[in-house]
This record gives sequence, C-alpha cells and structure tokens, in this order.
Amino acid sequence: MKRPIALRWVAGGATAVAAAAITLMLPVSSASAADNLSLSGGADGSSKASGTSYGNVKDGSTSTYWAPASSTGYVSVKWGSAMTVSSAVIRQASGGGSISAWRLLNYDNGSVLASGSGSPSTINFTSTSLKKLTFEITSASSAPRIAEFETYASGGSTPTTSPTTGPTTGPTTSPPSNPGTPTGSWPSSAGSVSVSGTISVSGTFDGGMKTYCCIGDGSQSESQDPMFEIANGGTLQNVILGSPAGDGVHCLGTCTIRNVWWNDIGEDAATFLQTNGGTSYVIGGGAKNGSDKTFQHNGNGTVNISGFYLNGAGKLYRACGNCTNSYQRNVVVNNVLLTGVDYVVGINTNWGDTATITRVTVNSGAVVCGMYKGVAKGSEPSYLGEGWNTANCKVNKSDITYR
Repeated sequence: MKRPIALRWVAGGATAVAAAAITLMLPVSSASAADNLSLSGGADGSSKASGTSYGNVKDGSTSTYWAPASSTGYVSVKWGSAMTVSSAVIRQASGGGSISAWRLLNYDNGSVLASGSGSPSTINFTSTSLKKLTFEITSASSAPRIAEFETYASGGSTPTTSPTTGPTTGPTTSPPSNPGTPTGSWPSSAGSVSVSGTISVSGTFDGGMKTYCCIGDGSQSESQDPMFEIANGGTLQNVILGSPAGDGVHCLGTCTIRNVWWNDIGEDAATFLQTNGGTSYVIGGGAKNGSDKTFQHNGNGTVNISGFYLNGAGKLYRACGNCTNSYQRNVVVNNVLLTGVDYVVGINTNWGDTATITRVTVNSGAVVCGMYKGVAKGSEPSYLGEGWNTANCKVNKSDITYR
C-alpha cells in the first residue's frame, strides 16, 4: 500500500524562482507524521470468527479482515513501547454486520477515548501516549468485518469526522474518559435529602454527593418502587442512596449512572429495562450490603460497567433468566474491584448473551462468568457452569486477579 507524496524543489535568487513538482510513491510505513502506526505493531482481541485473524487489521490490506465470534467484541493494536496516537481509521470489509455502537479505549488504563453510534470512519481524540489501543464493538446487527484498524500520530489518511457522543438512543452525554481504578474507599456524604417517593430523572440529575433516603423496606421484595427512575437517555450522577432504597434505580431506556453509591443494595441496585438495543453505562461508584444481584438486566442491548467497587452481593450483574421477554443481552465489565461476591456475572447462553470481562479483582472462589439456561417466566433457570474464552464468556484468566 503506497501513498503519493508531493515534493517541490525550489531554486533561484531573489528575483528568479524555478519550481518543479516531483511525486514519489512511498510505502505507508515510512516515517512521516501521517503514517499508519499499526503497521509496526501487533494485534490481539476478545474473540475471532473462524478463518479470520487479529493481524489482518494491521497488514495494510483491505482484502483480509478480523471479525468477532459474535456480534460484539474488540480488537487491539499494540506496541512494545508507548506510541503517541491522536486518531484511528476503521475500514470495514463488505459482507459483515452493521455496527450500531462502539468505543475506542486506551487499554493501558481502561479510559474511553471516543465512543459513538453507527459505523465509524476516522476517529479523532486527544493525543494520548499508550502501548495498546482497543476498538470495541458494543452493538451490531451481526459480526462486523474489520479490514484495517489504522492509527496515526496526527490526522488520518481520509477526511476526518468527529465521533458522536454515544449511541443515538443512549446517553445524552458521553461517558467520562476515565472513571479511575476503584480502591475500596467510600465517599463522604455532603448532606441528606429526605425522599418520600420515586424521583423521576430526565436529562441529567446531579445529587452533589448528598445522601438520598429513604424508600421501601430493605427487603428482597420485587414489588418495591425505585428511588430513582431514569428516562431514556438520562443521567444520574454524584448520588449516595441511603438505606433502605427500595428497588434502587430503574433505567426505562438506555441511561448513564455515574459515580452513584448504594449504602445498602436491597433488592437490586439498578434494573435496566431498555428495549432500544443501545448501551447503558455504570461508571465509577460502588455498592455494598447486598444478598443477590447488584445490576439486573431485564431489557435488551448492552450494560457497560467500569470503575465500580462492590462489597458483598451474590452477583455484580445478572441477565434476566426468566423474564417475560427472552432477549439477547450483553454485558461489558472492565476495571472493577469486587469483594464478598459469589459471581461476577451471570448470562443465558441459550439466548446468545455475551459477557466481555477485563481487569477484574475479585475474592477467591468467585465464579467469573456463570452460564445459565434461560427459561420462560414462572420457571427457574438452570446453572450450566463457568465459561472461559467462549463465544459467550469473553474472558481470559490473565485478566482476573484473585485475592
């Protein structure tokens, strides 16, 4: 793959200038600022469809490609030493699925550099020094085909367009660039707010780190009202939920829950009811004193959990195994600290659920990716066992730290 570069030779004195244009065909791997850095790096990813390879995204050829084993997954380019990158170009091969939501991640620290909806082309972001850059597909019609994942120190080789700020059906603002690594510390309350009924949230609700209390009876009854009910596209942030908190938080569509803390999980910390196929985000925050699920996913689409701390619960996440509608559900878990849990996630493999799990610290003995057989409402799902490196459980043992 070559790129024409025009060089102009200029000669002459103060009054005479002679110029000639010379066009050279130089390989893309030459050292100009617009070179594709991926060509000098390596590649890996979450999964790959039969006959595809991670290396195909950085071989300089659009006739080869990588595709995930299912509709979601991620592929990374990486280098032995840090590279400064400010843009990426995603080139798709024909015949694959259509991307509906994606993220670009600094794999070194888990930060989100850009996110958007639809099939991306050129993605610009703040210039960043990193060793590994990840393109993550969080929603697609079927397995997309990524022919090239190009990276550049400045600009790209195609006209640039700015990324959108999250799924068009999802949050009205993009997730923060880095929720930070959870430490297990708990925030101080900035005051108290008395709650007598469900608080409806549309747009962004910022609680100023005050404690909102109380609603419900603190039991496992599913008939309790939520303390917060977030409309589609809404954001709840900087809130501490006191005890009891009823049925926690309900997301009626896709939503963002940012830096929210549950003093007592109660029935569930949050329930995701979205049916628009988009992605909801849990960014930072923490929860404690639970006996069953922390995040319950009843709708479809994807729930993305990052930078979260959990102390004491049955599961961090559960895809509903016996709801009225048997959707395919996806979860992405990255950079979380869990203590006193039985499972990290529980998914229903017979419905095509997927779990992409990276950078988890968890207590010994916990099941990381629990596989279930989902059933009709009124029955109980059966447990199938723990999955590693499968089409449903996209997790490597090297990404899990037990303590």
